Amino acid sequence: MTVRLTTVAPSPFRPAAEVALLLRERLGVEAAVVIDEAVFFVPPDDVGTTARRLRDDPALAFDYLRCLSAVDYVDYIEVVYHLLSLSQRQKAVMKVRLVEPDLTVDSVVGVWRGADWHEREAADLFGVAFRGHPNPRRLLLPDEFEGFPLRKSYPLAPLPSEDVGEEEQ
Repeated sequence: MTVRLTTVAPSPFRPAAEVALLLRERLGVEAAVVIDEAVFFVPPDDVGTTARRLRDDPALAFDYLRCLSAVDYVDYIEVVYHLLSLSQRQKAVMKVRLVEPDLTVDSVVGVWRGADWHEREAADLFGVAFRGHPNPRRLLLPDEFEGFPLRKSYPLAPLPSEDVGEEEQ
């Protein structure tokens, strides 16, 4: 008896330019192609609504949050949502810019459960507040820790001196 094995490779991802066009049509956002992903910005107050539309619209069907991170650009902090649609085989990146003093955005944990610890990490390390997060306690830092250590404005400790004293020579 001969057994023949075949491998079924998943279909490739939809081209980013097609995803960008789809995002423009379905959400009315301006989307650009950056490397191999469609990237678009939303206002802070629209994050929750847009996230639900991204998940629930059958043509978009972004059912998986690959990563959520924050980036400090000195003048503003950007929260970045890397999304994937398993059924539609497409990727997108949603971004929101937050400017001090209001570093608040809606939590997307109710849309993508995997956002839970990502949001807590961004809150701990960058000071982003996620409105409506179900468990907003600290994740990485002790409760008494002051400041946000991944911000560019966070003071760094001085490096140990590499000078060798005369007594050591």
